[in-house]
Amino acid sequence: MMLQRKNRLRAISLGAIAVSGALALTACGSDDNGSGSKASGNPSTSTNASSIKCDGAKGQLLSDGSSAQKNAIDAWVKQFSQACGVQINYKAGGSGAGVTSFTQGQIPWAGSDSALKPEEVAASKKVCNGGQGIDLPMVGGPIALGFNINGVDKLTLDASTIAKIFDGKITDWNDPAIAKLNKGVKLPDLKIQAFHRSDDSGTTDNFTKYLKATAPSDWKYSGGKTWQAKGGQSAAQSSGVAQQVKQTNGAIGYFELSYVSDGMKAVSIDTGASAPVAPSTDAATKAISDAKVIGTGKDLSLKLNYNTKADGAYPMVLVTYEITCDKGTKSDQLANVKPFLNYIASEDGQKILPSLSYAPIPDEIIAKVRTTINGLS
Repeated sequence: MMLQRKNRLRAISLGAIAVSGALALTACGSDDNGSGSKASGNPSTSTNASSIKCDGAKGQLLSDGSSAQKNAIDAWVKQFSQACGVQINYKAGGSGAGVTSFTQGQIPWAGSDSALKPEEVAASKKVCNGGQGIDLPMVGGPIALGFNINGVDKLTLDASTIAKIFDGKITDWNDPAIAKLNKGVKLPDLKIQAFHRSDDSGTTDNFTKYLKATAPSDWKYSGGKTWQAKGGQSAAQSSGVAQQVKQTNGAIGYFELSYVSDGMKAVSIDTGASAPVAPSTDAATKAISDAKVIGTGKDLSLKLNYNTKADGAYPMVLVTYEITCDKGTKSDQLANVKPFLNYIASEDGQKILPSLSYAPIPDEIIAKVRTTINGLS
């Protein structure tokens, strides 16, 4: 009897150890590092980690910036960290926060949906020893207008109606201007709840650049990273705006396509082409392919054509830049920044993007990015 009792106790003890170990592994595996963004796709199946060149990368790398590219950065970090063992913390506090942290020397690399302004380039020269900050386009994608209207699954808007909605001049979903663009759709007598970014945002900058270019008579604001129109409601970062739209009947907001999730649909835009265009990676790539490099020296900032009327081209796009010093980054930081940027600009890095609802940078432009990264010092 005593031997049987000892055997039972031993079995229980071993079982408890096994369960405890399993829980510990689960907790480690589910650590989210405070990202707050939804997981997208399974990029681990599309990249061979052994093809990533670590080039001596080690330790930690801190960055901040665009929340629009957060889901792409998460996927890239997973692959690079698995291959090289570098711990990368990308805070995604918004483009404005990222650029400020970079120009103040707090981080060696930032993400921004807007290219550096002249005064920001000037500030960067104080932290780039003998160099300056440059813009490297790495992530493309459509800015989606996510909407949540009970009973409405399809919605088309044009630039004029979008401008008037976000400027508070169109306030109801059954407004005649919206109804004219959506014949056959039963639009409810419901107040529009328009959400914009509360933080300085490159997504806001690109969204308002689109409105300025395509509806100048209806959008009179100068634009920039800070929201200027009166009224509406606000939330921090792309994830915050998307969450508000998801939980609010009658809501509409702007954010990167990867944030459109259950409970939301995306607006199609009437550009004047043969048919309205829905946001997609292919449609965004068609628009980005028409961009021109306007940066000088090693800077590769782009000028986008928001007024495109090409069939199948979605005009409301953004390009996220990774911003770093062309030279003068501290050697210990450069040892991590350079191989990570090399990876995300590589063919393997770029091919992850479509599965996450982002658009790869066109070949002609990304080739210039790779050459520039190889010359960082």
